[in-house]
Amino acid sequence: MQKRQFLAAIGTSTLASAAPAFAASADQRGPTLLTVSGAIGRGNRGPLDKALDQMMVKQQLAFDRAHTFDFEALRALPAVTIRPTLEYDAKVHTLRGPLLSQVVEATGARVDNTLKLVLRAIDGYNVTLTLAQTRRYRFIVATHLDGQPLALGGLGPLWAVFDADRHADIAARPLAERYAQCPWGLYHLDVQPTQAVG
Repeated sequence: MQKRQFLAAIGTSTLASAAPAFAASADQRGPTLLTVSGAIGRGNRGPLDKALDQMMVKQQLAFDRAHTFDFEALRALPAVTIRPTLEYDAKVHTLRGPLLSQVVEATGARVDNTLKLVLRAIDGYNVTLTLAQTRRYRFIVATHLDGQPLALGGLGPLWAVFDADRHADIAARPLAERYAQCPWGLYHLDVQPTQAVG
């Protein structure tokens, strides 16, 4: 995977101006870092606001309700530590954060391995995984890198990632190809139920 460049149309000013719209939950103390929509429970925020949710509008997202997480809400979930070799410097780093499957569960979603998860980064990069894949590879929503919070403008503030070194099918690939399904700058997750056939 080549390093992705942020879209010119989405700069720091857009992120800063959008923060109040994301901090919709009364129990949140900080701005929302992750918005989860789709097949979730009741949610803790209302529908997408076309005036204030500018980045989501530009990326053509839509939802009637969502569950939002600020930094403290993510830190309150049980954390997992992984130590993968990263493609950017070919060194082992320590990443920490909750399991992606636990984040989905915390939204009140009916947890089913066939759920599809569309993970979207702030630059629009997105991947689709099943919940079963995220469990098999033990994806985390990393909030920390080497003991420090992930920075906006770097790989954060959130990174959906797993320990590629621990899975033979992934570790056999060249380092530059191991993290194609790991969007850094994660900010939105769409939970999609599998359509019934018949």
